[in-house]
Amino acid sequence: MLRATFAGFSTAYSALQASQKRLDIVGQNLSNMNTPGYTRQALKTSSLNYTHPVAHYTNGSETSVGFGVHMDKVTQLRDPYLDAQYRDQIRKSGYSDGIQTAFDRLAGIFDESEINGIRKAFADIEATLLNMQDASKINDPIYESELRARMQALTNLLNDADRKITEAEKDEYTRLDGESTTQNGAEQNINEIIKQIGNLNRQIKDNQIFGQPSLELMDERNMLLDELASYIPIEVTYYKDKDHDGIDENGNPAPGENYYLDSNGHPYAKKDWPDDLRVDMLYVDKDGVTQRITLVEGTVGNKDDNIGHLDIHLTDKADPTKKPLTYDHSTTDINVIFTSAKLDSKGNAKNDTLTLETDKDQTSRLPDNSGSLQAGLDMLWKAGENKNLQDDTIAGNSVNGYGFYRNQLDTLAEAFATVINKINIAGSSNDPNNLDNNQFLIANRDNNTATGITAANIGINIEWSNGSVHVSKSGESANETILNLHKAMSASWPPKGGAFTGMNGQPIPGLDGNDPDIKQLLEKMKDNSFSDFTNYTATILANDSYSNKNSLKTNITVLNGIQESRDSVSGVSLDEEAANMMVYMSAYNAASRLMTTLDEALNILINNTGLVGR
Repeated sequence: MLRATFAGFSTAYSALQASQKRLDIVGQNLSNMNTPGYTRQALKTSSLNYTHPVAHYTNGSETSVGFGVHMDKVTQLRDPYLDAQYRDQIRKSGYSDGIQTAFDRLAGIFDESEINGIRKAFADIEATLLNMQDASKINDPIYESELRARMQALTNLLNDADRKITEAEKDEYTRLDGESTTQNGAEQNINEIIKQIGNLNRQIKDNQIFGQPSLELMDERNMLLDELASYIPIEVTYYKDKDHDGIDENGNPAPGENYYLDSNGHPYAKKDWPDDLRVDMLYVDKDGVTQRITLVEGTVGNKDDNIGHLDIHLTDKADPTKKPLTYDHSTTDINVIFTSAKLDSKGNAKNDTLTLETDKDQTSRLPDNSGSLQAGLDMLWKAGENKNLQDDTIAGNSVNGYGFYRNQLDTLAEAFATVINKINIAGSSNDPNNLDNNQFLIANRDNNTATGITAANIGINIEWSNGSVHVSKSGESANETILNLHKAMSASWPPKGGAFTGMNGQPIPGLDGNDPDIKQLLEKMKDNSFSDFTNYTATILANDSYSNKNSLKTNITVLNGIQESRDSVSGVSLDEEAANMMVYMSAYNAASRLMTTLDEALNILINNTGLVGR
């Protein structure tokens, strides 16, 4: 059997076309090698062979030869496993980075100058008390005014430190909701990314149905998925829509959705239908089981039917129907609500919601190290292992958020005020059963009482400023209270043995270990003096920051390693593309030479065959 006369030309022509397309793709790769998110492209080909029924009747002894190469499609070189690894790692890096941003802000509050200022204020008070021990000075109003001014300076520093923490909290919340700033917060960014992914799903699928691969749009979508993974923990799934998933509405196999069937119902070719993409957010339910809420559901429905959204807003703790605009840790609650896509993959309506709350037992939460959104929430919600926040009840909750450092300041302010006030009240009378409880020096500025004192409201008793209250002078000597106050400034708290004794060897009422509330308060001082407690808190922050920086460094190193692995598959290498260019050019030249050779052979066949004997 003779092969078709021009069959060889078709083979050579297909080789020319394939080589030319590969060269075009090399040019596309090289021109985009520095384009962010670009994925290396390649031509997928297959060999052409006999497909016409006449091939079944050819002489069996003949050797069959194919008809060249078929260009199937232009594809991207990506590894889904590496993509999943990268997105899992970037959420850890995003979390560590978010925590470090907050720690850096706190470092500005508990920096050396701030800590030294508070320590110096305590030292000044101690020096003034030492100077007042002289009996001739105890009744001198000038020295008492100096002591009051020193204590006023200390309270002002504590007020300022608390104010800075409050400002840091407000800024942290602003980074979440973005309402009171010109820059988008996490809420706007997440919702915008979800919307763009949903729109790209529709564009990509529409294009692919009409034969356009839309590889550049797929690059854009992959970049958005990576960015979304830095905010929240996501899981990406590719699947066929309900009309092409191989299952009918009753749940029975439907091979006709995936294959072309002959008259007998047997499949003879697979249908090429584009995949849909689903984005689920992972969370842990109240039972500790990992669950999913769908934020992007392929291309179901119309417009925004295939996407969910995030809502972050404040409510008033006293009246949840009110929605304040400004965050206040004491009066507002943060509400974080995820709403799923409106339709599931089958087109059925759904309205799943996930509400994240301040981490407590029996509530849903994000997994550990789950992106920058969780980092912001942890800093606002969590108060560390000491359980200083009433609603912080999850065991192992070791994040020292803004609440922890505010509580440290509150502990210092309340302990200092309690000790100073109890000592001065104890010196108001020689009869321990007839003490004047109004003779306190440090007060709550909000109501001028000795109760409910925090770093935010600590101040000087107005009555002391007015002259109605003084440093007490009762006791064995007029300076006994001054001596006791001086001793308290350098003492470690809680006192050894459980009771703080005055210079007369007797326990100070209220500091004798019999009041459980005061005992619990002083135990939070962790065997530090008032001055040393500021260093103790600064050291905790330094250790937290150091540990988190190491975690961030490790996470970024691992992330870069995964990115290098992705680049080895998906990135454009100049050397590799140059080598490919030479290979494809050689193939192109060879195909051209083949066509020339076939042309010469046909010339001989047509023009020279049969001339003998003419």
